[in-house]
Amino acid sequence: MEINNIALKNMQIGPYKLANNLMLAPMAGVTDRPFRQLCKRLGAGMAVSEMISSNSLLYGSAKTLRRANHDGETEPRSVQIAGSDPLMMAEAAKHNADNGAQIVDINMGCPAKKVCNVMSGSALLQDEDLVARILNSVVNAVDIPVTLKIRTGWDLENRNGVAIARIAEQAGIQALAVHGRTRACAYRGEAEYETISHIKQEINIPVIANGDINTPEKAKWILEQTGVDAIMIGRAAQGRPWVFNTINHYLATGEHLAEPTISEVSTIMLDHLERLYEFYGEYIGVRMARKHISWYSKGQVGGGAFRQLVNRVDSIEQQLALTREFFEQLENATQQKSKQPNQEEAAA
Repeated sequence: MEINNIALKNMQIGPYKLANNLMLAPMAGVTDRPFRQLCKRLGAGMAVSEMISSNSLLYGSAKTLRRANHDGETEPRSVQIAGSDPLMMAEAAKHNADNGAQIVDINMGCPAKKVCNVMSGSALLQDEDLVARILNSVVNAVDIPVTLKIRTGWDLENRNGVAIARIAEQAGIQALAVHGRTRACAYRGEAEYETISHIKQEINIPVIANGDINTPEKAKWILEQTGVDAIMIGRAAQGRPWVFNTINHYLATGEHLAEPTISEVSTIMLDHLERLYEFYGEYIGVRMARKHISWYSKGQVGGGAFRQLVNRVDSIEQQLALTREFFEQLENATQQKSKQPNQEEAAA
């Protein structure tokens, strides 16, 4: 079956054969070790770390050390680095390789102003010569696979994703992820996949599509229409880390996997929170957990009032108590609703 062929398409980066062709996209402030591990347990074939600066002065900072922490993480361990100086980027790649990274990913896709203002992230797409120098410098500095993440171009008038892709292949980049927007588009509007499809046709290394992939049907359509080797999911995994299992099941069977129950969501979320507290400690852990609690509770009855309340507490004990209480109330309400006869039964 065609569906099974899509689901079973081999995705390999260097010596690492991935479990499937679904990946968690790197997201600053989100894809820390607890979240990467969670998404891998729930069906992601690979997860890329948060962006790490190539500035050696920051190597010893608490934030950088946490971002580069892979203790006990499922292989392959992919670390994303960012910067604009070829030598510093090479040194950063070697530093991370020496400290456990098995794949180094280069960020040329971030549209954030604070990143682009220092000629990093997607700002680099304006200078193809600099792109080439950075890629060659990094690839030559390490013995592990180097991957690259880009956008389709700098702005709508300068979609040079194909040119960048050719440069990447010539430099020895072993996989290319492409977000289907330009830097100028940021996250506005709909992602476009025509450039991604063109890139796939023009190069021979694996290509990964990224941007607005939030349903199993969308994932299947993109894989079929663009011919890419894999897809990368970011925002759709926030509060729904099981999205990888959902898409995997659909690609393999053509059938929809049942959404997790409130009880199952609560179990996943509470385990996630405990791992955040363990990883960050109480002060930072509680604050990091707030965004995840917000995402898990999005769309639930009474979610807005709950978030206003839970975001005011500063201790693990209070945060867990309020979160457990809210989800227990949701579960009880669901159980009560299921016990009520429907209108036809009541009329009978």
